[in-house]
Amino acid sequence: MFQNSIKKSRLDFIRLQSDNTIKQFDCGDQDLNDFILRRAPEFQKYLLSVSYACVDVDDASKVYAYCSLANDKVAVGDFKDKTEFNRFRKKQGFPNEKRLKSYPAVKLCRLGVDESAKGCQIGTTVLDYIKSMFVFENKTGCRFLTVDAYLKAVPFYEKNGFRFMNAEDDDPHTRLMYFDLIDLVA
Repeated sequence: MFQNSIKKSRLDFIRLQSDNTIKQFDCGDQDLNDFILRRAPEFQKYLLSVSYACVDVDDASKVYAYCSLANDKVAVGDFKDKTEFNRFRKKQGFPNEKRLKSYPAVKLCRLGVDESAKGCQIGTTVLDYIKSMFVFENKTGCRFLTVDAYLKAVPFYEKNGFRFMNAEDDDPHTRLMYFDLIDLVA
Protein backbone atom coordinates (compact mmCIF):
# COMPACT_ATOMS: atom_id res chain seq x y z
CA MET A 1 0.00 0.00 0.00
CA PHE A 2 1.34 3.46 -0.95
CA GLN A 3 0.56 5.02 2.44
CA ASN A 4 3.02 2.78 4.23
CA SER A 5 5.83 3.76 1.85
CA ILE A 6 5.92 7.41 2.98
CA LYS A 7 8.93 7.87 5.21
CA LYS A 8 9.09 11.06 7.22
CA SER A 9 12.85 11.17 6.73
CA ARG A 10 12.16 11.54 3.00
CA LEU A 11 9.99 14.63 3.42
CA ASP A 12 10.98 18.22 2.83
CA PHE A 13 9.14 21.46 3.50
CA ILE A 14 9.37 24.14 0.87
CA ARG A 15 8.09 27.67 1.06
CA LEU A 16 6.03 28.25 -2.04
CA GLN A 17 6.80 31.35 -4.04
CA SER A 18 4.19 33.33 -5.98
CA ASP A 19 5.37 31.70 -9.22
CA ASN A 20 5.13 28.14 -7.84
CA THR A 21 2.24 26.11 -9.09
CA ILE A 22 1.01 22.87 -7.64
CA LYS A 23 -0.35 20.75 -10.45
CA GLN A 24 -1.86 17.86 -8.54
CA PHE A 25 -3.38 17.74 -5.06
CA ASP A 26 -6.56 16.21 -3.65
CA CYS A 27 -7.31 16.19 0.06
CA GLY A 28 -11.00 15.46 -0.40
CA ASP A 29 -12.08 19.05 0.35
CA GLN A 30 -12.79 21.15 -2.74
CA ASP A 31 -12.09 24.49 -1.03
CA LEU A 32 -8.69 23.36 0.29
CA ASN A 33 -7.81 21.83 -3.09
CA ASP A 34 -8.83 24.98 -4.95
CA PHE A 35 -6.71 27.17 -2.69
CA ILE A 36 -3.42 25.31 -3.22
CA LEU A 37 -4.06 24.60 -6.92
CA ARG A 38 -5.26 28.08 -7.92
CA ARG A 39 -5.37 30.80 -5.26
CA ALA A 40 -2.25 30.41 -3.08
CA PRO A 41 0.08 32.27 -5.50
CA GLU A 42 -2.18 35.33 -5.47
CA PHE A 43 -2.38 35.35 -1.66
CA GLN A 44 1.42 35.12 -1.61
CA LYS A 45 1.81 37.88 -4.20
CA TYR A 46 -0.30 40.30 -2.15
CA LEU A 47 1.43 39.33 1.13
CA LEU A 48 -1.77 37.94 2.64
CA SER A 49 -0.42 34.50 3.53
CA VAL A 50 2.56 32.24 3.00
CA SER A 51 2.10 28.64 1.94
CA TYR A 52 4.40 25.70 2.54
CA ALA A 53 4.30 22.32 0.86
CA CYS A 54 5.40 19.02 2.36
CA VAL A 55 7.00 17.21 -0.57
CA ASP A 56 8.98 14.10 -1.36
CA VAL A 57 12.74 14.83 -1.20
CA ASP A 58 13.31 13.00 -4.49
CA ASP A 59 10.27 14.40 -6.30
CA ALA A 60 9.22 17.91 -5.22
CA SER A 61 6.25 17.73 -7.58
CA LYS A 62 4.67 15.15 -5.24
CA VAL A 63 2.89 17.24 -2.60
CA TYR A 64 1.77 15.21 0.40
CA ALA A 65 0.41 18.16 2.37
CA TYR A 66 0.39 21.92 2.50
CA CYS A 67 -0.34 24.67 4.95
CA SER A 68 -0.97 28.37 4.65
CA LEU A 69 -0.02 30.82 7.41
CA ALA A 70 -0.83 34.47 8.19
CA ASN A 71 -0.34 36.85 11.10
CA ASP A 72 -2.97 36.79 13.81
CA LYS A 73 -3.53 37.79 17.41
CA VAL A 74 -5.33 36.52 20.45
CA ALA A 75 -7.38 39.49 21.59
CA VAL A 76 -10.15 40.60 23.92
CA GLY A 77 -12.65 40.27 21.05
CA ASP A 78 -12.02 36.50 20.87
CA PHE A 79 -13.75 36.10 24.24
CA LYS A 80 -17.30 36.71 25.43
CA ASP A 81 -16.12 39.51 27.74
CA LYS A 82 -13.07 41.10 29.31
CA THR A 83 -13.32 38.90 32.41
CA GLU A 84 -13.01 35.76 30.29
CA PHE A 85 -10.00 37.29 28.50
CA ASN A 86 -8.38 38.13 31.86
CA ARG A 87 -8.89 34.52 33.00
CA PHE A 88 -7.23 33.33 29.80
CA ARG A 89 -4.30 35.73 30.35
CA LYS A 90 -3.86 34.59 33.92
CA LYS A 91 -3.98 30.92 32.88
CA GLN A 92 -1.18 31.58 30.37
CA GLY A 93 0.97 33.10 33.11
CA PHE A 94 1.29 36.60 31.69
CA PRO A 95 2.58 39.10 34.24
CA ASN A 96 -0.03 41.59 35.46
CA GLU A 97 2.07 44.56 34.41
CA LYS A 98 1.84 43.34 30.81
CA ARG A 99 -1.88 43.88 30.42
CA LEU A 100 -1.97 43.98 26.66
CA LYS A 101 -5.24 43.88 24.74
CA SER A 102 -3.82 41.30 22.34
CA TYR A 103 -0.97 38.82 22.07
CA PRO A 104 0.93 37.82 18.92
CA ALA A 105 -0.10 34.68 17.07
CA VAL A 106 0.16 33.03 13.70
CA LYS A 107 -3.00 31.75 12.03
CA LEU A 108 -3.03 28.35 10.40
CA CYS A 109 -5.32 29.43 7.57
CA ARG A 110 -5.38 26.13 5.73
CA LEU A 111 -4.00 22.64 6.18
CA GLY A 112 -4.60 19.89 3.66
CA VAL A 113 -3.23 16.36 3.43
CA ASP A 114 -3.38 14.58 0.08
CA GLU A 115 -5.60 11.47 0.03
CA SER A 116 -2.53 9.38 -0.83
CA ALA A 117 -0.91 10.36 2.48
CA LYS A 118 -3.89 10.06 4.83
CA GLY A 119 -3.23 7.82 7.82
CA CYS A 120 0.53 8.49 7.77
CA GLN A 121 0.49 11.29 10.38
CA ILE A 122 1.62 13.83 7.80
CA GLY A 123 -0.81 16.39 9.27
CA THR A 124 0.89 16.05 12.66
CA THR A 125 4.28 16.35 10.96
CA VAL A 126 3.15 19.60 9.33
CA LEU A 127 1.93 20.98 12.68
CA ASP A 128 5.22 20.03 14.33
CA TYR A 129 7.08 21.84 11.52
CA ILE A 130 4.99 24.99 12.02
CA LYS A 131 5.45 24.90 15.79
CA SER A 132 9.22 24.57 15.39
CA MET A 133 9.28 27.52 12.97
CA PHE A 134 7.92 29.80 15.67
CA VAL A 135 9.80 28.34 18.61
CA PHE A 136 13.27 28.04 17.08
CA GLU A 137 13.11 30.71 14.35
CA ASN A 138 10.69 33.16 15.95
CA LYS A 139 11.75 36.37 14.23
CA THR A 140 9.13 38.79 15.57
CA GLY A 141 7.60 37.29 18.69
CA CYS A 142 4.75 34.86 18.44
CA ARG A 143 3.12 33.17 21.42
CA PHE A 144 0.19 31.29 19.90
CA LEU A 145 -0.74 29.22 16.89
CA THR A 146 -4.45 29.66 16.10
CA VAL A 147 -6.83 27.85 13.79
CA ASP A 148 -10.50 28.02 12.86
CA ALA A 149 -10.84 24.24 12.85
CA TYR A 150 -13.54 22.54 10.81
CA LEU A 151 -15.72 20.63 13.25
CA LYS A 152 -14.65 17.28 11.80
CA ALA A 153 -10.97 18.26 12.33
CA VAL A 154 -11.38 19.27 16.00
CA PRO A 155 -10.26 15.84 17.33
CA PHE A 156 -7.09 16.04 15.18
CA TYR A 157 -6.20 19.46 16.63
CA GLU A 158 -7.00 18.36 20.18
CA LYS A 159 -4.71 15.34 19.73
CA ASN A 160 -1.99 17.79 18.68
CA GLY A 161 -2.30 19.95 21.81
CA PHE A 162 -4.75 22.63 20.63
CA ARG A 163 -7.38 23.94 23.05
CA PHE A 164 -10.62 25.81 22.55
CA MET A 165 -10.25 29.57 22.72
CA ASN A 166 -13.57 29.98 24.44
CA ALA A 167 -16.34 27.64 25.51
CA GLU A 168 -19.13 29.78 24.05
CA ASP A 169 -17.87 29.48 20.46
CA ASP A 170 -20.96 28.13 18.70
CA ASP A 171 -20.09 28.59 15.04
CA PRO A 172 -21.86 25.78 13.13
CA HIS A 173 -18.83 25.10 10.89
CA THR A 174 -15.63 25.84 12.81
CA ARG A 175 -14.20 26.22 16.30
CA LEU A 176 -11.51 28.75 17.20
CA MET A 177 -8.61 26.86 18.78
CA TYR A 178 -5.09 27.73 19.89
CA PHE A 179 -1.78 26.14 20.74
CA ASP A 180 0.41 27.90 23.29
CA LEU A 181 3.95 27.77 21.92
CA ILE A 182 5.37 28.40 25.40
CA ASP A 183 4.43 24.78 26.16
CA LEU A 184 7.33 23.73 23.92
CA VAL A 185 9.95 25.85 25.66
CA ALA A 186 8.84 25.76 29.30
